[in-house]
Amino acid sequence: MVEQIAVFVAIGFAAQLVDGAMGMAYGLTATSVLLSLGVPPATASASVHAAEMFTTAASGLSHWRFGNLRQSWVWRLVVPGMVGGAAGAYVLSSIPGETVRPFIGAYLMIMGGVILARAFRKMRERREPRRIEALGLAGGFLDSIGGGGWGPMVTSTLIGTGANPRQAIGSTSLAEFFVTATISATFFLTIGLELWPIILGLVIGGVIAAPFAAYAAKKLPPRPLMALVGAVIIALSLRELVRAFAS
Repeated sequence: MVEQIAVFVAIGFAAQLVDGAMGMAYGLTATSVLLSLGVPPATASASVHAAEMFTTAASGLSHWRFGNLRQSWVWRLVVPGMVGGAAGAYVLSSIPGETVRPFIGAYLMIMGGVILARAFRKMRERREPRRIEALGLAGGFLDSIGGGGWGPMVTSTLIGTGANPRQAIGSTSLAEFFVTATISATFFLTIGLELWPIILGLVIGGVIAAPFAAYAAKKLPPRPLMALVGAVIIALSLRELVRAFAS
């Protein structure tokens, strides 16, 4: 048991280090690794989101304290994001793991590509983003289905359409707490949250990594780190696809 928890502590540490340094990809990183270890998709997503409730709460409060928010964006993301997240969690818990595994692998590969592309993309002129509600709905659904992706999808889209990066990251982070809580509650009602070693390990690792992630965010150049993370997620998802179709 101790050895198992230690493995998940390491996964949580690495995922939080990535997320804290570049503002996204905790769920994608942790889920990709858990799937590569043979954890069923619904269990991996449920465990990651349960652990993420703690990290997103701390992140959202920090952004609120430092004024990195547009409150109108937050609430326009929260409600449709919660609806999409609950729907995605219900769908994932209703489908056999082996059936959905290839689709999760493909989704993770796409999100890895999104992160990789964002590392090299030029910023557009800032302007007020549109269709925020639709973005929240899609982001919540895909986040629960794939065990992550809210940040790469919502934050990247907002910034890519010209939104203020600081406000986009802060608003997305605070909204993510409510979406994550809804996804976790849906998983609890459908499949339960019995694998506490995974959840506990991810939480402990994330808490330990938090100060190091903050330091990394200050010192490391974000674009090379994003490119590395995107490449790693693509590699893990490709391995998952090969395993799914080879079985």
